[in-house]
Amino acid sequence: MNSFIVTIDDHAYNVELKPVAPGSEAYTAFIDGQPVAVTLPQPGAPVSELEWLIIDNRPYEIVSDPGLRWINLYDGSHTVEVQDSNQRVARPRSGDGRVKAPIPGLITRVLVEPGAAVRADQPLVILEAMKMENEIRAPFDGVVSSVSVAGGQTVIRNQVLVEVQ
Repeated sequence: MNSFIVTIDDHAYNVELKPVAPGSEAYTAFIDGQPVAVTLPQPGAPVSELEWLIIDNRPYEIVSDPGLRWINLYDGSHTVEVQDSNQRVARPRSGDGRVKAPIPGLITRVLVEPGAAVRADQPLVILEAMKMENEIRAPFDGVVSSVSVAGGQTVIRNQVLVEVQ
């Protein structure tokens, strides 16, 4: 059984994943000891390719960065840290400050300008995709060094939107 400590927005959860059958997409996730049925569409795929999953028979669309530093769900964007319980070493966070579009879409609003001081998780731009507004947030405290997009601009996945130093 795989065991992790998953911290979402500063709240830690003990998560254990157990496949229902070898090679199956179905898992039982024990979150703080409570069982939850989870279906992963591509169990061996990297997290960055995971676009949806089913939790207790309800589908959820998921968008995250390749390093799993944040995840965007139906209720907004959340910071994430995953630690393997067996290793007891936290995954290092990337610090390059380039904030990229997690999905293709339309920039509806730019909320910052170069030189602006920002706090970790502060909204920087609003990206509309699939009729949903997504707040794209600062990865850490810093100063906006550049803004590469404007309201009304269409962007592609992984396009740099803002740089924070």
